[in-house]
Amino acid sequence: MPVSEIKKVGVIGAGVMGAAIAAHMANGGVDVVLLDIVPEGAEDRNVIAASAIQKLLKTQPAALMHKSFARRIVPGNLEDHLDRLADCDWIVEAVIERLDIKQDLYRKIAAVRRPGAVISSNTSTLPLHRLTEGLPQDLCQDFLITHFFNPPRYMRLLEIVAGPTARPETVEKVRAFADERLGKGVVMCKDTPGFIANRIGIFWLQCAVVTAMEQNLPIEEADAVIGRPLGIPKTGVFALLDMVGLDLMPHVLGSMAESLPTEDPFHAIYQEPALIKKLIADGYTGRKGKGGFYRLNRDGGGKVKEALDLSSGDYRVSEKPKLASVAAAKKEGPRALLAHDDRSGRYAWSVMSRTLAYAASLVPEISDDIPAVDEAMRLGFNWDMGPFELMDKIGPAWFAQRLEADGQKVPSLLKAAGEGTFYQDQNGRLTAFGTDGAYHPVKRPAGVLLLADIKRGAAPVAGNGSASLWDVGDGVLCLEFHSKMNSLDFKILFLLRKALKLVPQGYRGLVVYNEGSNFSVGANIGLLLIAAKVKAWFLAEWMVRLGQNTYRDMKYAPFPVVVAPSGMALGGGCEMMLHADGVQAHGETYCGLVEVGVGVVPGWGGCKEMLWRWAKSKKRPGGPMPPVIKSFETISMAQVAKSAHEAKDLLFLRPEDGITMNRDRLLAGAKAKVLALAEGYTPPAQETIQLPGRSALAAMQMAVDGFMKNGKALPHDGVVSKGLARVLSGGDTDVTETVSEREILDLERSVFMKLARHPDSIARVSHMLKTGKPLRN
Repeated sequence: MPVSEIKKVGVIGAGVMGAAIAAHMANGGVDVVLLDIVPEGAEDRNVIAASAIQKLLKTQPAALMHKSFARRIVPGNLEDHLDRLADCDWIVEAVIERLDIKQDLYRKIAAVRRPGAVISSNTSTLPLHRLTEGLPQDLCQDFLITHFFNPPRYMRLLEIVAGPTARPETVEKVRAFADERLGKGVVMCKDTPGFIANRIGIFWLQCAVVTAMEQNLPIEEADAVIGRPLGIPKTGVFALLDMVGLDLMPHVLGSMAESLPTEDPFHAIYQEPALIKKLIADGYTGRKGKGGFYRLNRDGGGKVKEALDLSSGDYRVSEKPKLASVAAAKKEGPRALLAHDDRSGRYAWSVMSRTLAYAASLVPEISDDIPAVDEAMRLGFNWDMGPFELMDKIGPAWFAQRLEADGQKVPSLLKAAGEGTFYQDQNGRLTAFGTDGAYHPVKRPAGVLLLADIKRGAAPVAGNGSASLWDVGDGVLCLEFHSKMNSLDFKILFLLRKALKLVPQGYRGLVVYNEGSNFSVGANIGLLLIAAKVKAWFLAEWMVRLGQNTYRDMKYAPFPVVVAPSGMALGGGCEMMLHADGVQAHGETYCGLVEVGVGVVPGWGGCKEMLWRWAKSKKRPGGPMPPVIKSFETISMAQVAKSAHEAKDLLFLRPEDGITMNRDRLLAGAKAKVLALAEGYTPPAQETIQLPGRSALAAMQMAVDGFMKNGKALPHDGVVSKGLARVLSGGDTDVTETVSEREILDLERSVFMKLARHPDSIARVSHMLKTGKPLRN
């Protein structure tokens, strides 16, 4: 069954996880049946599933990529609507972790499912061989474990376990659907306790907690060390457990202790500390409770972050530690942290040496290849590097020697690597060390194109400190940003201008794409602060002109330009999208014109492009006012689309722009779009627009005054909004006149520069650079 034939999915169990899986199936574009039990005495027999769908509409962060997708989910119950599973292509079970209940349910499903329909369990604790024991052979052939991580929309990992009798086509159709339609990184696992990510991740978390308690280490130090210095999210360990929920840990730990063999190293660190038991009993279960290892003390109307003292069990004011070992890691890498002799360095070594050695000892038990282990930890726990990649960063030989000197057992796979590394570039191709002692090519799924792979065997066509140009094949160039947070500076604009000259000399088009966490957080606003300090406003105006001219030249280039954003595409990043011939956006693209947050208006043509898009929109009312009002609402409120689907509502994306669910397929999709557009390509014609001028300006200024009078807008918000109103209305124009793009750009630049000089705008820029958060004057 090809991917396109999975058109309907059944989900059984409408709890938090089951409902979230149903939501993500709807995100993938298929119809969903969501079933649960009938509560005793319920008037609405579908109440559990129906209530779960309503909760999905309110959940934050949103489980649905667009609220309208909730209509794809039909609620029902197991007593009246089991027959609705008959036309489902994939049925996912997400009920309570009790073997008897699950097996009884599978037998009921078997009676109604059509031949070839997949049944899978979302279990995280029960092995497949126990789930399928005693079940009909034809059901076992179509049965899998599909372990989603919570929340399914945002956590990319999907672990699949297939039994010895599973049909290859069953595995492939689920793998392909999860990859292409759900955006999952699919990792095939063996039928072992905890599969891959939880097997290693739970060991790591337990080791970190127990060791911190033994060493009486402040939890802030533990999180600072077992965090960013190692490429692990800044939540570290204790803040992560607060997010997950402390009450979940005893169940997970107990399950692992019960299912792992007695010789497994997990048993040496397994314990249920009395302190954690007391926290749970007192309602301190983490963020969903009264607090956890951290809490917010709101006594007296304040909001003070407090941290738990692991020795006394009392809370104290949380402090941000300054650690020599962390400073060393920032300069020299993770080995410097693990080798450091301060107490935090010793703690880091104690936790990570055992965790990495444990991971190395589990191959081939949990997986036959190390890339699968690394991918599971990257996607399941958001590590920047998997355990083997981290060992390569540290140095496998050094790590093995240190383990031996420390009296720890050196895993056989680590010994076999010797003086080498677990990964090598061989003839421009990434290879991984195998259990046979040889290196094997790391395979990518068909249709995946990664810039990281292209860069292994090639030099950039051009580049500077902030950006590079790469030949991605078939006559397509790719502009990659690599500045801090991919903020847009003059170097990026210079290289974009160079690309505009290079493409006509033998290429067919240009893709703008990178593999950072965010496409771009916007223009580098630090330039405004520099201009303010030295009174060099000509520098800021030069940068605005450079951005306007570059984006305009890109829009009217004699070849197609496709922008491929993922993550945040804010401010100037969003303006780049607006000027492209096409956009191929990752489903998780968060875009918007947010410049008002730092006291200015979009300065690189964003105002102009929004006006043009709303003017052309088929869903807007007639007349010159609606495009102005819609653009004003979007920009003045700094509206940000929380998905690529929402971006179409706000016109940041056009109806014809594409959406790619899997991040790893984004470059291939953008390249294909460039090649399609290149056939018979002609640049867009320059256009004019009719704007209402003074009448619209007066109306918007009155609206702003009303907001300020009612306390809904602060004084400087009013200043900025009135400046924006002047740009969008066309200033002194009249509805009988036409306005050119250049005239709007000139007005945009004039208002931008006037606002940029305002003391309150300078204060907002300064605050944003220091804290990463907008200042409300």
